[in-house]
Amino acid sequence: MDKLKFKDLNISPEIQKAVKDMGFEEASPIQSLAIPKILDHKDVTGQAQTGTGKTAAFGIPLLENIESENNNLQAIILCPTRELAIQVAEELKKLSKYLPSINVLPIYGGQPIDRQIKALRKGVQIIIGTPGRVMDHIDRGTLDLSTIKTVILDEADEMLDMGFREDIEYILEDIPYERQFLLFSATLPEEILQLAKRYQNNPEIVKVTQHELTTPDVEQKYFEVKEDMKLELLSRLLDLYDFDLALVFCNTKRKVDKLVSHLQIRGYLADGLHGDLTQNQRDRVMDKFKKGNIEILVATDVAARGIDVNGVEAVFNYDIPTDNEYYVHRIGRTGRAGKTGKAYSFVSGREIYQLRDIQRYAKTKIEQAPIPSLTDVAEVKKDNFIDDLKKRINTEDISKEVHIIERLVEEDYNSIDIAATLLKGIMDENKYKEEEFGDTGAHEGFVRFFMSVGRKQDITVNVIINSIHEKTGLNNRQIGNIDIFDNFSFVEIPVENSSDFYRFMGDTHIENKRVHIEPARPREKSKKRNSDKKRFNRHNKKSNKFNPHHKNNRRNNHDKERSSPKNYKDKD
Repeated sequence: MDKLKFKDLNISPEIQKAVKDMGFEEASPIQSLAIPKILDHKDVTGQAQTGTGKTAAFGIPLLENIESENNNLQAIILCPTRELAIQVAEELKKLSKYLPSINVLPIYGGQPIDRQIKALRKGVQIIIGTPGRVMDHIDRGTLDLSTIKTVILDEADEMLDMGFREDIEYILEDIPYERQFLLFSATLPEEILQLAKRYQNNPEIVKVTQHELTTPDVEQKYFEVKEDMKLELLSRLLDLYDFDLALVFCNTKRKVDKLVSHLQIRGYLADGLHGDLTQNQRDRVMDKFKKGNIEILVATDVAARGIDVNGVEAVFNYDIPTDNEYYVHRIGRTGRAGKTGKAYSFVSGREIYQLRDIQRYAKTKIEQAPIPSLTDVAEVKKDNFIDDLKKRINTEDISKEVHIIERLVEEDYNSIDIAATLLKGIMDENKYKEEEFGDTGAHEGFVRFFMSVGRKQDITVNVIINSIHEKTGLNNRQIGNIDIFDNFSFVEIPVENSSDFYRFMGDTHIENKRVHIEPARPREKSKKRNSDKKRFNRHNKKSNKFNPHHKNNRRNNHDKERSSPKNYKDKD
């Protein structure tokens, strides 16, 4: 079916604006089918995979039907897991961004129930909960379902697979029969249809058929990377593989413009394509891309729909698509005409769950890849440069340049020294600059970094290792010594990965705690430390600034080393 523009749906300007802020340019198939029917207060059974936009499919009309001036509970959404409940709540909060009088609350196990009770007492119109925690509130008398006007079961088949049928029926007993009942499920087995028949009133059934990935010659990989390091990673991959033609997908028009600007500043031949461009502008950009006048085309999904260009060597999912179907369309732009293609997805934070949904939806495997280091990029660029140099020597007229070299040789300069000097100048202009950390007191082959969290902030060795792996791809076998104290820690990173670590970690968050990271100071010799102890403490005693070497912030043994870089252990 044809997808509808959101402006063609009967939704308020406030939600239209929120949808635009979220980067959606048109409704997905399930949204186009379900939203009009739900707005008409009909019961709906929707069959759609996770990631097809079904949350907005029921969330947009739900928000439209809520009486914002009424503080009573009006809708309940049941989800099988706390992760999905949180995800749905976040989506509804984004959609209700310009509807400040509508309050949305997720309730699930693992979160203090007192906090939820306090929020419920203040007045909430929509709750999103897991069956177990909802039942707990019902039994405590802290949740009154008698004013509910809409019930939504999300991922209904998964809830039944997890044995929640009796729990669902227990909850529905407390809800008035005169209400709208919406049920969304990836599959519609007999048990789901029985549930629909029992609790729905002449439901409208809407289905979105699943698509499978049809480009088997595409190598698919993903990188876990912080949002603010995506540009750096994209630049490294572009330099590493030197693609002739590459497509980069972003979810919003604003992101396209911003990324194109950054790429152009870095010297890449890049241009953008999105819905705000006129048809003439789009045609000009596409013509340049087809002719190879631009090598990197950055686009939104809707704008890229008409792209049919052979020779696209790689597709980058700079943003994970909001609709799983978009992933299939994106990947289909490469690996054509019997050629192999590459598809790289940049995953930040909880987007990993979206990627897992995509793998299930498209029935494909996307493998994680390590982030290429600056050294990797420099080596490849060096090899490419040498290959290009050989080609130019064999094919180009260099007689004028030979004459210059001969003059220098006549002045007793060695031809090898002349060539090496010229080569060094050219390569220095093009290589990535590695950080110079100097002496940080690390074991040989490592750089030691200071981290502004420690034992009192519930930081453990595993927490640090997992955080570093998530943001840089380094694993526990690569990481050296980790020393954890009360309020700070030290970690050793291999020299060849130290620049990446510092750039990708910098000021980061670990376990929701902001962490400052910087190269450690070199350890002082014991005699010097003792002789300078009084002077050092006197110099720092008036300072309130955190200093890991200050007497109030350190332990006497904080610089004692273990014999092996792999001997992880928290300090006593």
